Amino acid sequence: MSRKCEICGKGRQVGNHVSHAHNKTKKVSYPNIQSVRVLRNGQSRKMNVCTRCIRTGKIRKAS
Repeated sequence: MSRKCEICGKGRQVGNHVSHAHNKTKKVSYPNIQSVRVLRNGQSRKMNVCTRCIRTGKIRKAS
């Protein structure tokens, strides 16, 4: 499964994990990607979509 939303393009975010001693190490956060059957151009197909796009109604689920 791809780790990128096919609707909004949201992918991984990179930042620092900062300890109490202020040591910095890189950390990676991934969006919550779900594989969903979507109606696009009158056809049903599977897409990898983030939950934000599902919740805000940017897609129409196929039944």
